[in-house]
Amino acid sequence: MKNIFTFLLVGLSFSAVAQKHKLVKLWETDTIIAVPESVLPVGNMLYVALIDGDPWGVDGKGGIAKIQTNGKVINRYWVHGLNAPKGMAKVGNRLYVADIAEVAVIDIASGKITKRIKVDGAEGLNDVTVSGNGVLYVSDSKKATVWKIENDKPVLYLENMQGVNGLRAVKNDLYIASGKSFVKADMNKKVTPVATLPEGGDGVEPIGNGDFIATAWGGWIYYVSADGKVETMLDTSPQKKNTADIGYDAAKKIIYVPTFFGKTVSAYRLQ
Repeated sequence: MKNIFTFLLVGLSFSAVAQKHKLVKLWETDTIIAVPESVLPVGNMLYVALIDGDPWGVDGKGGIAKIQTNGKVINRYWVHGLNAPKGMAKVGNRLYVADIAEVAVIDIASGKITKRIKVDGAEGLNDVTVSGNGVLYVSDSKKATVWKIENDKPVLYLENMQGVNGLRAVKNDLYIASGKSFVKADMNKKVTPVATLPEGGDGVEPIGNGDFIATAWGGWIYYVSADGKVETMLDTSPQKKNTADIGYDAAKKIIYVPTFFGKTVSAYRLQ
């Protein structure tokens, strides 16, 4: 009986480990990407926001790179003339990019900046997400706010969101990484907690089944279950390799990771 009991315990322990999610590294670019902060996958292309200067400085050094989803760098500086670009969202043939106190609008066909949407009072615009009906939401990490942009007109949407960073619109809800809190705001702006992120939150991406992937800038990638459980899938903090605002291809289950001061973009398959 004792042997059978021991066998069952071992079997259960193995089963629990086997069910955990993990990341399998696929590729990583050379260290030639100029301080990548955010990655947005679109088809077989990755758009990568490059700070390449002061992370909050109006210095004109920022831009956007283009990398194929197989890791081949197509254009290290596809777009010039930004400051410290961070989160991005695609609406039609336009790319919307958070850039300190404005949202830059880029024509994808030409790579030209066609408009800059000024957000009055903003100081640290960080992430951008778009809802199913084309409404944009932008976080301001320095002012603890979230802005709503409709028809290129920004209005204040949420306040007192300390440490607000990553955003993702899913159906009628807005998921928000705010300090160590991962929360959900419904269409009536009621905020409810989802999970606690041990090292804070940066990028957030829905899996499609109610679960999320979240990153902490210092080098952590988490799997966040709908029931609030948080599992650490990757920890590169000992190597001082950052994990900033990720992109996720749900169909291929591939996570694209900008390593910020690591100056690379890497790809992992979620298993």
